[in-house]
Amino acid sequence: MRKPWLYHAFGIQGYRYRRTDYEGGCVIFHLEQDRSTYRCPCCGSPEVFSRGSVQREFRHVPIGGKPVFLALAIPRVSCRRCGVVRQVKVTFAAGRRSYTRGFERYALSLLQSMTIRDVARHLGVSWDVIKDLQKRHLKRHYGKPKLRDLKQIAIDEISIGKGHQYLTVVLDLESGRVVFIGDGKGADSLSPFWKRLHCSWARIEAVAIDMSPAYTQAVRENLSDAVLVYDHFHIIKLFNDKLSDLRRELYREAKDQLQKNVLKGTRWLLLKKPDNLDKTRQEPRRLKEALKLNQSLAAAYYLKEDLRQLWEHPDKATAELFLDIWIREAEWSGIRMLQRFARTLQIHRAGILAWYDYPISTGPLEGTNNKIKTMKRQAYGYRDHDFFKLKIFAIHEAKYALVG
Repeated sequence: MRKPWLYHAFGIQGYRYRRTDYEGGCVIFHLEQDRSTYRCPCCGSPEVFSRGSVQREFRHVPIGGKPVFLALAIPRVSCRRCGVVRQVKVTFAAGRRSYTRGFERYALSLLQSMTIRDVARHLGVSWDVIKDLQKRHLKRHYGKPKLRDLKQIAIDEISIGKGHQYLTVVLDLESGRVVFIGDGKGADSLSPFWKRLHCSWARIEAVAIDMSPAYTQAVRENLSDAVLVYDHFHIIKLFNDKLSDLRRELYREAKDQLQKNVLKGTRWLLLKKPDNLDKTRQEPRRLKEALKLNQSLAAAYYLKEDLRQLWEHPDKATAELFLDIWIREAEWSGIRMLQRFARTLQIHRAGILAWYDYPISTGPLEGTNNKIKTMKRQAYGYRDHDFFKLKIFAIHEAKYALVG
């Protein structure tokens, strides 16, 4: 094997091929380093003389399904300039690694479409080797996301396990990258993020959150110049939850068995859009009967459908007028649930209408949270919490698809 072949096949320079051995189903290529390439590993000086060698083997990319090793007697040199005695650096492998850089690149490419266990079995190494290899790669490329260019962000929490285990995730809405992961939920989990953000001199224009008081206060204290935008999907979801509670309360208070039979099983009919009702299953008729039977339920339902139109107006002034009318109707309805929700919208009206200045939401972050849950499910959980966070930082490059 000539030197050009060694370079073009394995990407290795500065070494000579000596021989090939075949032992136990493995292919072992013996290499030797050219003396002219000896350099001090500390100062880089070529003024060194040999002080023996250390024999090592490095796992390389398999050939034809057979494990491949590169055997090398690593020279020990004494430097005339700095006086240290060290082993010279191996150019085709990272320090203190038992595999080559080519093996590392090959394993990382397999990890894009295979699990750690599958890659470890394919390459004939332990699970920990592949996991540590991927962890170093993720830490090197995604360990410290840059915050300087942030302009619009979304903040939300995600449940990662039983026992109220949460992570607070901050997403860059322009690039779709996760830029911060905090342990727990609430304002305290964001403290490290605010410190890094202030040091980066980033200028945040808008922040999308749900109507959580903790997140609202944290954003106003640390980003006083940023526009706070309340996510409209969370607002609709909150109203749907209140509507479900109202239906449940009316069902409990109903004294007539006929009323209970009509209200029973109508929860999802109340939450669906009218266009999505299944006519083959008589859903429009069942919904009409439930609304006709109870005036309070009908008022809440029609106000729910009106509330969806709040984000469909041509400008902010028209939307503000619409919101005022909706709040007034809810207050005049005499229904306690609607009156309380109207007060909630009145308190948060500035953040709700800010959507017309910055049409952003936590929707992209909800999609990222679904990816995180899918990744966690596929791995049956993560024992290494830091590794789990690194995987989340790189999740914008992950692609999940249904198979079968």
